[in-house]
Amino acid sequence: MSEKFQAVVIGGGPGGYVCAIRLAQLGLKTACIESRGSLGGTCLNVGCIPSKSLLNLSEEFHKVKGLAKKGIEIENVKLNLDKMMKSKDKAVTVLTKGVEFLLKKNKVTYFKGHGSFKSKNEISIKDDQNKEKLIKTEKTIIASGSIPLSLPGIEIDEKIIVSSTGALKLDKVPKKMIVVGGGYIGLEMGSVWSRLGAEVQVVEFLDHITPGMDKEISLEFMKILKKQGIKFNMQNKVEKIKKNDSGAIVLTVDKDGNKNSFECDVVLIAVGRKPNTKDLNLEALGVELDEKKRIKTDKTFKTNIEDVYAIGDVIVGPMLAHKAEDEGIAVAENIVGQSGHVNYSTIPGVIYTTPEVASIGKTEEQLKENKKKYKVGKFSFMANSRAKAIDDIEGFVKILADEKTDKVLGAHIIGPHAGELIAEIGIAMEFGASAEDIARTCHAHPTFSEAVKEAALSVDKRAIHS
Repeated sequence: MSEKFQAVVIGGGPGGYVCAIRLAQLGLKTACIESRGSLGGTCLNVGCIPSKSLLNLSEEFHKVKGLAKKGIEIENVKLNLDKMMKSKDKAVTVLTKGVEFLLKKNKVTYFKGHGSFKSKNEISIKDDQNKEKLIKTEKTIIASGSIPLSLPGIEIDEKIIVSSTGALKLDKVPKKMIVVGGGYIGLEMGSVWSRLGAEVQVVEFLDHITPGMDKEISLEFMKILKKQGIKFNMQNKVEKIKKNDSGAIVLTVDKDGNKNSFECDVVLIAVGRKPNTKDLNLEALGVELDEKKRIKTDKTFKTNIEDVYAIGDVIVGPMLAHKAEDEGIAVAENIVGQSGHVNYSTIPGVIYTTPEVASIGKTEEQLKENKKKYKVGKFSFMANSRAKAIDDIEGFVKILADEKTDKVLGAHIIGPHAGELIAEIGIAMEFGASAEDIARTCHAHPTFSEAVKEAALSVDKRAIHS
């Protein structure tokens, strides 16, 4: 007899495990299936968490080397990459085991193996020995995440030509690294290896990095990264990558038709990710996909097949762990008749380089395109007391507000702790706050958050410290 569940979640990443826990909290007998062998999905295993660990450790290494000019003299600073990688792996293990504990605590049944549809109400689970187990379900939530994209004709071997997964596991610092793609992932991983001693060059098809980001922030970000030693080759299309005895040669053509070649030890392909919908047997059910192979859903995350839902990277929207988590909670609540909802206009995006970059809401370009009249308030960290005291002054806070109502429409920050500072503006936007509301809120001194207050004051052209 197959075990029966009221809800089964396929995928144990941030969206999947959070969804499973919320379903169990709401009283449903729930199972969660994960093929990786450890919970947490891409984020915990080969994404957000290990990359943030390496970003932090590489930044610490970089800072230690520059402490002498601040009066702290340390001799013979050297890198032990093996220990650094072990520290990163430990963080991953602790967190993935923590998620396993959370499932157990909430009485979610955890199955290790690859889940796919046998029929609408029957799920097949195949373990790493290809042994099959069948379970029955009333409702199924697809949360199988995404996988790295490559370029046509280029095979990722995770040694010379690597995805973000391989870039997190290099056993030595490459002398030269070419990053193909100027988005979040490429710039974060490029920053890590640049700080550890690699010569890093970015090859980007567009004329700017971080597509979709507020253009002013994007330009400032590129300027800062250049100062840090990362080189940029814009409007270059990769035609071929040839592996050789010393690594690889990346062959490109620029906007004028000129052919270029870049020799390197390692090539990081960071051109985006695609939905992981393969091998779920969706075609047997007739689940509808869009042109990008994403699962089509309505506002309640229902697919065209009754009692089958989808969330996270497999559906439309930014491929972000926190977006998937919010959708996981919302779909669970919808399933039991509550009103689960995700406000997509207040989902923040963060790049965890140094300095950090964070954004929420509309960009200036989007407001102009929508013919929306707006005001801009900006404040530089160069004029922030805390930033000056610790010599961390690069970047600024930018707030966009409606010209008539003063309602905050978006915010963009480049600078220290931007990923934390953006949360204040997220809460303000959720409550429909004006820039005046933020400006009138007392902020502790001296803190980085005072830059947010000053930017809000600047919307009305009354910043105090600039």
